[in-house]
Amino acid sequence: MLSDFFTVQSALGLFILSWIVYSVQLRLQQHWSIKRLGGYAPHLAGYVPFGQRFIFTADPENIKAVLATQFNDFGKGKVFLRDFEEFLGHGIFTTDGEEWLNSRQLLRPQFVQTRVRDLEIFEKHVQQLLLILDGQGTETDVSKLFYRYTLDAATEFLLGRSANSLGNADSDFALAFDEVQRIQTIRVRSGPLQHFVPLWTFRRGLKVMASFIEPFVQEALCKDAGELGEKEGKESTWLDSVARFTRDRTGDARGLNVLLAGRDTTAGTLSFLFKELSAQPAIYRKLRQEILEKVGAQRQPNYEDLKDMPYLQHCINETLRMYPAVPYNMRVALKETSLPRGGGSDGHSAIGVLEDTIIGYSPMYLHRESAQYPAESTSFPPVMQFSPERWERWTPRPWQYIPFNGGPRICIGQQFAIAEIGYTTVRIVQRFAKMEKYWTAEDDWLKSEIVLSPAYGVKVGFHSATENT
Repeated sequence: MLSDFFTVQSALGLFILSWIVYSVQLRLQQHWSIKRLGGYAPHLAGYVPFGQRFIFTADPENIKAVLATQFNDFGKGKVFLRDFEEFLGHGIFTTDGEEWLNSRQLLRPQFVQTRVRDLEIFEKHVQQLLLILDGQGTETDVSKLFYRYTLDAATEFLLGRSANSLGNADSDFALAFDEVQRIQTIRVRSGPLQHFVPLWTFRRGLKVMASFIEPFVQEALCKDAGELGEKEGKESTWLDSVARFTRDRTGDARGLNVLLAGRDTTAGTLSFLFKELSAQPAIYRKLRQEILEKVGAQRQPNYEDLKDMPYLQHCINETLRMYPAVPYNMRVALKETSLPRGGGSDGHSAIGVLEDTIIGYSPMYLHRESAQYPAESTSFPPVMQFSPERWERWTPRPWQYIPFNGGPRICIGQQFAIAEIGYTTVRIVQRFAKMEKYWTAEDDWLKSEIVLSPAYGVKVGFHSATENT
């Protein structure tokens, strides 16, 4: 019995000793590789959660390297795909290399200039939104309405039929979409503990979403080449575009990638824009004056009208500067590589980056970093102040302003999103002479799930231009 005890004890000791030797050897190999590739990063935040090196950078040169000049060295990685695969499948947001490129190519036809310039798709949904905004100054959470509005516009754009969530606040698809995103965020943030997250509402939501999308996928796949060719142009949906290139069953998952981008990012930006407009009546009045001078109180703006309203564009740019839709992002090193800045005693040398190292970066932090801007003065407002006027005298340097990311993975729908934000803003401001702010400082919190949004909504009131205001 005693000999058995010593045998077990010896085996355990040998195992621990072997593990220590292996760990030291692994760390030494990593150290030598980092030094060979460049060096460490004393001037950047570096973390080692559960033994994994994590680098967080806000240096524009490093962000440029990750997104553009060293594009092939960094990607989403296998872990990101694993975490999001059940929700988004193998789509443009989850894949790398050839698979990512194929997904992007399938999306490209839907975002050609002729489709982006066609604003009619927004009009009927805007009119439905305006009916809900009664013009009597009633307190309304306009953020919730924007999320329903952009979902309706996105589903019609992609599928040819709206989810009609503005007409039905209890729309099964809208509620399922929200719940799936909520659970997905919890899963990702749980890291190695994500297996303990209950998933029954998540998977029920996925089934609801699939049942909504499935008939449109089936209809598109049943069309022959002649039918698809006849629907080129305005009448063509995104699924029609996919069916021209492939007959596989990935349209529903790829569609969710676009739905996520088409709904949440635009709704969040509209929410923050109108939150700022409600807090600063002078900006609202100036914006309304420009809109009325350009298109009057009734006429639908066209694409050229939106481009010819500089103050409108400044308001959108300033919103995206203060509240970029994706405030935090990451990439994974797909091979041994380096970053150009942050290493050495002065922070100007390269940083060695091992394969599978996570690189985090924050457009929101970058956009709010005072060191990236001119000194505060009478002609340049404080960085943390919402001021569209700053864009009249200031142009950001390359890689200082990245609300749509950059490089080959730059948002393919950015012009469509800006057109939707601009068109929606014009139609609302045309109708209402002023806004009333109901939200308070206690409501002024941000929420970042997959995209950025106001944590407690945007409670405002709208007063019609026909009132005595």
